[in-house]
Amino acid sequence: MIPIIEKEMVENKKWISKEDVLDVFAISNSAPGAIAINCSTFIGYKIAGFWGAFTSTIALIIPSFITILIISYFLKIFENNLYVKYAFWGIKIGVLALILKALISMISACPKNILTYFIMVGAFICSVFFTGLNAIYIVIASALIGIACALISKKAKGGIQ
Repeated sequence: MIPIIEKEMVENKKWISKEDVLDVFAISNSAPGAIAINCSTFIGYKIAGFWGAFTSTIALIIPSFITILIISYFLKIFENNLYVKYAFWGIKIGVLALILKALISMISACPKNILTYFIMVGAFICSVFFTGLNAIYIVIASALIGIACALISKKAKGGIQ
């Protein structure tokens, strides 16, 4: 959903700028729930306040809800079908490709310096090797490291009094 949201909101509708899309995704990813719903709610609120957030959230949820409701009824009938199993395997590959595209898009928008690479590698190592560690702690630690380094950098340049 991330590449689709980015294309629609930035390129087609021009509701947010290319620079703001990374912030929208970061905020949406840090809030509980699906990132697509959070992005929709956030952008809807930015465009039209409470009713924009409400309408955009409902408009995103209803089609998926109806589709899943219909599919779940028929899936029980076809769950042991070999073609259905292969279709789901293909869907998993497609989802992986979309996640990689979103990753590449986000990496290209991030500032590139030693700190960002350090945080990225550290978060990756923590998520892979410390499987019992909740992802929220990794996100919070990454944010705190980034904020601390930004404050230290500003202070060193004489920006913070």
